Amino acid sequence: MKILLAQINSTVGALEYNRDLIISVIKQRSLDADIIVFPELALTGYPPGDLLLESHFIQQTESILCQIIKTVSSAVVILGTVRRSGKILFNTAAVIQNGKLLGYRDKTLLPTYDVFDEDRYFTPADVVETFQLTIAGEPVKIGVEICEDLWDREYPQKVSSELFSQQSDIIINISASPYCVGKNEERLKLVREKVFEGRRWFFYCNLVGAQDELIFDGGSFAVNPDGVLMDKAKPFETDQLLVDTKLSKPSTSTEVIPREEEIFSALTLGVKDYFIKTGFKTAILGLSGGIDSALTCAVAVNALGADNVIGISMPSPFSSEHSITDARRLAENLGIAFHLMPITDINEQFLITVDPLFKNTESGLAEENLQARIRGNILMSLANKIHGLVLNTGNKTEIALGYCTLYGDMCGALGVISDLNKIQVYEISRWVNSSRGKEMIPHRTLTKAPSAELKPEQVDPFDYDTVSPLVDEIISDNRHLNYLVRKGYDEKLVRELLGMIRVNEYKRRQAAPSLRVSSKAFGIGRRYPIVNGFRE
Repeated sequence: MKILLAQINSTVGALEYNRDLIISVIKQRSLDADIIVFPELALTGYPPGDLLLESHFIQQTESILCQIIKTVSSAVVILGTVRRSGKILFNTAAVIQNGKLLGYRDKTLLPTYDVFDEDRYFTPADVVETFQLTIAGEPVKIGVEICEDLWDREYPQKVSSELFSQQSDIIINISASPYCVGKNEERLKLVREKVFEGRRWFFYCNLVGAQDELIFDGGSFAVNPDGVLMDKAKPFETDQLLVDTKLSKPSTSTEVIPREEEIFSALTLGVKDYFIKTGFKTAILGLSGGIDSALTCAVAVNALGADNVIGISMPSPFSSEHSITDARRLAENLGIAFHLMPITDINEQFLITVDPLFKNTESGLAEENLQARIRGNILMSLANKIHGLVLNTGNKTEIALGYCTLYGDMCGALGVISDLNKIQVYEISRWVNSSRGKEMIPHRTLTKAPSAELKPEQVDPFDYDTVSPLVDEIISDNRHLNYLVRKGYDEKLVRELLGMIRVNEYKRRQAAPSLRVSSKAFGIGRRYPIVNGFRE
């Protein structure tokens, strides 16, 4: 039996576009494959969110599904879509053959944690049952499950086990599983556990592409009844994987992608799809000469091309000469347009304007933040003028601690590295240079002390080697005070960081959407109240 895993890049809500993608694959590959498999909610895009509450959207989805059904010949098509029954909605797989809808397999386990909120929209399946199909004149039992149905450790119902007990010949899982570091290895490990239980072929078809904060890495794969990985689709790009259960040989690929390359590829896809799917082409960002804006710029160039990225250096009276030099050198190395726009005169005029209210007060945070807000205004105005988007350059450690300025360096349409801690920023930046075999990010940018340069002799007030992993333990692992102190962290420091993270929730609520690459990112997967009287 020949199974094609069609790892496509759907766009949420673009029903006609998604239809054309799906039909194109069906027409091109129907003679090659016995079964063509598409990802979870491939027709609507994932996650469709509150579009699912609009009756017209559901009606159009049903209409377009009928159009797709008419194009299907003898090859079986398994397609992720939605199914309406009365007033309830199911996340489902439509099973189609010979121009007919053979039936649906509804999703049983609905995730309602982290970035998932499927209980808001969907009803779980009533039953779990196999499909009895005829392929090449032979009867075949196909067990179809949808994404979370595989991740059943925390659920009483075990969908894969039920399908095995019904003597399914093969199991097919259609997924829209978002990327985070280590997720692909976790998927393969889990599938192998299921295969060792049921001793059946297992096919996993995952979505690829990006939607708002989420990145879908693809990486669809097939595992034989002995738990051997037979083949795997490319990560972070559209691909089609054809596996013949009679002729296929185990995968011989031993290539291990460095973690830094994996994350860089994920961020590249996130930026690329954000621009393509929103209809923008040009990115603008402030280049400070520092490491965060340098890595953000490198990702943007990789995603959009150098011709579509503009770097702006906006020195203030406190900017060092090397910040300008390093920003210019980065732009030259990456081949992007570069503009120098000093803000000294604007800053002085602002201070004159507010002097009636600022006089007789000590210069401090308000004056420092004013510089950041002037820069934010310049970037946003330029983006408006050329119909571009501003990329935010803040990292996760600084955003967590509130070391950023609302309406200043926090402005932008997309936070590119907002889910990378400061240590990761340096690691991936060094990988960028080593992978290119030459200096892309200037050496001095990698070695000088990080600074916001908003006052004389300023450097960042953190030891990032200590603070970054500590912040990650608090945010990603939800570690509490006593645990962290027992682990060896200074109690005073832990209390200070816990307080900073808590009081700066109001800033993060107003931040640009950030590309998610960790198991717990700021954004839709982390929902703490702004008004919060709890103290640990």
